[in-house]
Amino acid sequence: MGPSDVLILIPARMASARLPGKPLVDIGGLPMIVRVMRRAEEAAVGPVMVATDSAEIADAVTAAGGRAIMTRSHHPSGSDRIFEALGNVDPQGRAKIVVNVQGDFPMLAPADIKAALAPLADPAVDIATLALEITEEAERTDPNVVKAICSPVSPGRFRALYFTRATAPAGEGPLYHHIGLYAYRRAALARFVKLPPSVLEQRERLEQLRALEASMRIDVALTTNVIFGVDTPEHLERARALLASRS
Repeated sequence: MGPSDVLILIPARMASARLPGKPLVDIGGLPMIVRVMRRAEEAAVGPVMVATDSAEIADAVTAAGGRAIMTRSHHPSGSDRIFEALGNVDPQGRAKIVVNVQGDFPMLAPADIKAALAPLADPAVDIATLALEITEEAERTDPNVVKAICSPVSPGRFRALYFTRATAPAGEGPLYHHIGLYAYRRAALARFVKLPPSVLEQRERLEQLRALEASMRIDVALTTNVIFGVDTPEHLERARALLASRS
């Protein structure tokens, strides 16, 4: 895969009940969406664009020298938003791989994006994502910490069998926290957004189960970087403290 094959899209919207104006909150002197955009740019794997329905977000991105793509307001998920943006910016189909980077991942490292792309070197893989080994006991039973249940493929890489909010699998051994960054083959993304919500997806409230139920293959690359979504004021303070400790 070369830089012309990969396009990074960051979906972002202002609506957040628990953290109003989330994409524009300040983290280390930058709006969060700009900080995430910078990390994606530093990965140097392809163009980076923010897909949004908000003029405020678009203005912040362009003021920082980035590129924003305006989309419709009503999308059920970030995957649907980036699919619309993809059609707008690359109707010729030049990009073969589309990376969906969550706009609330300020702890993301450029190496994480590269790691997520690696499983797609295997033509059998439709979608690739990330996971982190759980080290805090409380996270093992936290339903907000999504667990990836995986089968080893090679060192640091797994095939996803299931994703769940439950504490699983049972027995001795590590548990893995799923990180919601996705690298899609373009055809896989097009297929995924056309599928109806699946039974297990609706039960667990995890859209990646739609792909597994449709027999699409998801492989998981392990990261050691602590990545989490900033959804609450507490998450925001944690992210600020971690970034300050690293600077």
